[in-house]
Amino acid sequence: MDGLTSPGRLPDGRDRAITMSEPGALRTRLDLLAREVAKFGVVGGLGVLVNLGVFNIVRGATDIPMVRASLIATVVAIVFNYVGFRYFTYRDRDKSGRTKEMSLFLLFSVVGMVIENGVLYAATYGFGWDGPLASNFFKFFGIGIGTLFRFWSYRTWVFRALPAKEAVQTAESFLEQAPRQPSRRQPDRV
Repeated sequence: MDGLTSPGRLPDGRDRAITMSEPGALRTRLDLLAREVAKFGVVGGLGVLVNLGVFNIVRGATDIPMVRASLIATVVAIVFNYVGFRYFTYRDRDKSGRTKEMSLFLLFSVVGMVIENGVLYAATYGFGWDGPLASNFFKFFGIGIGTLFRFWSYRTWVFRALPAKEAVQTAESFLEQAPRQPSRRQPDRV
């Protein structure tokens, strides 16, 4: 079959090449993105449960103010999410430069934490909505807004695809799309 080459996975997790037509390549890319979003959603969903669980435990068991309890819960969820993203969602991504990866993850997580807890802060101290139902609603709403930012930043800056794989795919797709011209043989000179 003539067409582009895109990555695939063997059952043991190793990469393999799958050759397909142009429409098939788009479908495969969309399928890979859908899988990535689903894996991100699984880890993120569990992270939300961790975040809300710790938030409610800290609020119920201590006298820590609401936004501080939320910050503690968010930090616990960030640690949980890093492990889930690195070893589940993005396990096939570049693993070199872990210090840089963790630094960027923490940077973008802190920005997401500010977004998440900024919503809770505004609802609690700006509007006075500080009951248990309201605080959980605005905590969850803030997590949702922060998650949109986190998904974009993690996949763009933190868990980057391997550069060599991208270069090979681009080169192969370019070669497959190039029109084939008959080779001109130069006459032999004596």
